[in-house]
Amino acid sequence: MAAVLLALGVPLGVSLAAAQQQRVVVDRIDDTARFASLAQYITEGTASAGITAILKPGQPRPKTVPDERAQTLQKELDRYHAVYGINAGVFDRYGTPVAHAPHDWSLPDEGELHESFEVALASRPGHDPGQVWPWQHGRLAVAAPVVRDGDVVAVVVTDSPTDQMRARTLHGWLLIVAGECAALLVALAAALRLTGWVLRPVRVLDATTHDIATGRLKSRVAAAGGPPELRRLARSFNEMADNVEGVLEQQRAFVADASHQLRNPLSALLLRIDLLALELPQDNEEIASVRTEGKRLARVLDDLLDLALAEHAAADLRLTDIGELAAERVAAWRPVADDRGVRLTDQCPATTAWADPVALSSALDAVIDNALKFTPADEQVSVTVSSNGETSTVVVADGGPGLTDEELSRIGDRFWRSGRHQNINGSGLGLSICRALLAAGGGAMEYAHHEPRGLEVTVRVPRQEPRGE
Repeated sequence: MAAVLLALGVPLGVSLAAAQQQRVVVDRIDDTARFASLAQYITEGTASAGITAILKPGQPRPKTVPDERAQTLQKELDRYHAVYGINAGVFDRYGTPVAHAPHDWSLPDEGELHESFEVALASRPGHDPGQVWPWQHGRLAVAAPVVRDGDVVAVVVTDSPTDQMRARTLHGWLLIVAGECAALLVALAAALRLTGWVLRPVRVLDATTHDIATGRLKSRVAAAGGPPELRRLARSFNEMADNVEGVLEQQRAFVADASHQLRNPLSALLLRIDLLALELPQDNEEIASVRTEGKRLARVLDDLLDLALAEHAAADLRLTDIGELAAERVAAWRPVADDRGVRLTDQCPATTAWADPVALSSALDAVIDNALKFTPADEQVSVTVSSNGETSTVVVADGGPGLTDEELSRIGDRFWRSGRHQNINGSGLGLSICRALLAAGGGAMEYAHHEPRGLEVTVRVPRQEPRGE
């Protein structure tokens, strides 16, 4: 739009300047024609009035003309100069002034004014003066021949200032610029409204996509407003989200049902293993190994069931004192830390956030338990609560061996465990369960290196109530 306005405004401004100058030139042509008619019959007989005669080359001395005509011409030129500030004069063929105002003004020997005089004296068609722009301080020269008996006997010359003409041109340009700026602002406002109307469904789609990515699978796009293509996209997105949610729901139901159905036969199998152990010699390694693997399988089934429930259950969000809840969990785990010789410290100032207290407690239990498992004796596990404008955080940092960059990228995946820690009890589902519990309430978990060694887990929960779905 700016380019279009510029393409229209520049020619319009040039045309306006040319029109202003042309109007001034036409006025000067009329003035010179009037003065030429007055000077047509002034002859040498007017010398007594201080006016030089106008004679044709070789022409005999003309009849004396009364002084009144010469005086009248001089008075007209004086009045013209006083009123309009324009230099004007009648010059004979040799450039000698016959009448002129002001009296100290004469025809220059060169320049545009002299060129106009020569053109008029030769009775050739004149040319328009060069364009005078508002930033220039030029003058307009216009000349007209004085003709008697078909011959040019003198020339009337006017030398006009251009201040008023340039001021009018500049004023017109300012009006054009103001009009174009107004048009540009109107176009900008219309474009903003149009783009807002077009992009509003895109913003809604982006927010809904983020909600689904963070675990709020019930979020959908309202297929209203915007162009028809975006409305169709919104409907297609909702259909896709419904299908994805259905598939995930079936997967969760399968995991939950399989975990529940396998627990009964596994419990019976473990019972028969215990009965069989009574018939075998004490400390039989095979029976002990079978019993250990059976109990490990039972823990995996329990964790799978917890994960399915965590992903399926809706969060019960409340305004919770995160500092108080974290301090309670630290106090509950301190005896375990003392038994393992690990220093468990906390800095838990009062800060509120929106969270499911049960889910957050379970997540903190899993993170603290994980930290105590991998932290050797005489090392420290710290729990720190802080907040900023948008979130409250609980940071659990341990002094264990930590993880590599590649392992950090995989932590939290289902059934993943570091190859260096396979001897420590666990199913590899604990942190996945924590992440699912937090995501249901708009929270998240982050992992990073803890200097000089160890792992740092950050639990984030929102301080503002999540928008309804």
